[in-house]
Amino acid sequence: MELQLPKGTRDFSPEEKILRDKVVNTLKEVFELYGFAPLDTPILEKFDVLSSKYAGGAEILKETFKLKDQGARELGLRYDLTVPLARYIGMNPTIKMPFKRYQVGEVFRDGPVASARYRQFTQCDVDVIGSNSMAADAEIVGLVYSAFSKLNLEVVVKASNRGLLNDILDYCGVQKEKQEAVILSIDKLEKFGVNVVKEELKQQKIDESKINKIIDIINVKGDNREKIIQLKKILKNSEGLKEIEEMISYLKNMNCQADFDVSLARGLAYYTGTVIEAVLKNSMEAADTTI
Repeated sequence: MELQLPKGTRDFSPEEKILRDKVVNTLKEVFELYGFAPLDTPILEKFDVLSSKYAGGAEILKETFKLKDQGARELGLRYDLTVPLARYIGMNPTIKMPFKRYQVGEVFRDGPVASARYRQFTQCDVDVIGSNSMAADAEIVGLVYSAFSKLNLEVVVKASNRGLLNDILDYCGVQKEKQEAVILSIDKLEKFGVNVVKEELKQQKIDESKINKIIDIINVKGDNREKIIQLKKILKNSEGLKEIEEMISYLKNMNCQADFDVSLARGLAYYTGTVIEAVLKNSMEAADTTI
């Protein structure tokens, strides 16, 4: 028998594990400094939890490791830490809100294996449950900067709003049932370019005139304030735009910065509001520097 690792997995030597633990412990210190408490959940979840209407969506479900126990019950390996958190909250309705939790743990995705893309990897999550205030989202951005500063890494934080993207698609006449797939394509703009995204949207039976309208709005130019002013003229009463404007205002009062990138969406269906992404400042062109 030839000894090999399963594709998309890796070992960590003692030296590597010690270094990783130092990084994780540094992050935990920052999380707790911001008032977040630790939570741990099982690697295994019932499959109907992972595949529920309000979980990660069809794309991530295709990458879910599915299995049955000896009682023929359908289970799955968690693909993130957010769905287990939602399940935990649902099972514990008396938790005092707002509930600020962090979790560090292994997650599993049966997706294509590529550079810096593994089937088992570690996620570090921080979430505020039970608060509609954009101050909570701004606090997360501040936490991101603090965490990477502690690791002596400079990052640029980008921000957008999933609700804003839905408002843009409504304005452009895209049907509700098509919007999730369209947003997943829009999220690929920076990585794959406008031509690839346009071709994907054509395959989704989106009219070319609507595609051009979407791209024009998303590619709005200027600083944060200028982008917001231009979008207000187009969208009038967008709740998503109001939210991103409010969060940016909080960040300004915190002497903190997030670059407003309208196309930023991320790939999971449960995102409905603020979306943020951190990129290593000195490696902006590298494919594996997005956090």
